[in-house]
Amino acid sequence: MIKVTVWNEYVQEQMDSDSGAAVREGMPEEVRRELEQRAKEIRAVHGGAIHHTLKGLLEEESGIEVCHIATLEMEECGLTKEVLDDTDVLIWWAHVAHDKVPDEIAERVREYVLKGMGFIALHSAHPSKPLQKLLGTSGSLQWREGDFCRVWNTCPAHPIAEGIPQYFELEEEEMYGEYFDIPKPDDQVFISWYRGGEVFRSGCTWTRGYGKIFYFQPGHETNKSYFNDYVRRIIRNAVRWAVPSVKREEISCPNAVVTPEEKCRRK
Repeated sequence: MIKVTVWNEYVQEQMDSDSGAAVREGMPEEVRRELEQRAKEIRAVHGGAIHHTLKGLLEEESGIEVCHIATLEMEECGLTKEVLDDTDVLIWWAHVAHDKVPDEIAERVREYVLKGMGFIALHSAHPSKPLQKLLGTSGSLQWREGDFCRVWNTCPAHPIAEGIPQYFELEEEEMYGEYFDIPKPDDQVFISWYRGGEVFRSGCTWTRGYGKIFYFQPGHETNKSYFNDYVRRIIRNAVRWAVPSVKREEISCPNAVVTPEEKCRRK
């Protein structure tokens, strides 16, 4: 059984409640009203919270279990060492509170990825602290809400692209456009085209240490991309791909006092 932890910022869903008061503080009235209305829209699309949708699509497939849901408001952001020890793949969705994640939590995630844990960053997690630490770049891009998106499969032999056609379409998705400030991917699995003319490297993989990383663009909070069958399959494929083949207890630089030749002679 693949053990998945879903981390959702879980801020925008609560913008019209007491839990969102700290984030709303100091905002202009028109911005505050817009965020409060958006909270209602997000809850309507996702049955209360984005992590509910992600958990549902992952557990459609036998062999995948969402063993933990973690959010920003939890102690240690819900990402204690005990939780991460029990995690094969960590999925990260975030948007408006990247700066609220403590540096020590982001560093903890980075260390677990280097030791083998898989990491999947979705949509607006592109400038999240863990992804920035892992990739060493800002993750900056350009954006526009409410566009048509055609997602092209540019690496059909990749495990993440299994069962995905040459392209598929999302009637409404947020446009993300180049330049996307990321290091050169190990594999460019998907590229998206938007009706406005922009293109975007929307499905990218990297390896860091013993861990596998996948970034996937679709998933704007008020759109229904996570209910598209191909998007759902891609995320499940990515989980299977990112499962660690090796998990290290620690990353160290041991002194190789005894050489391989000496070990052979002692046998």
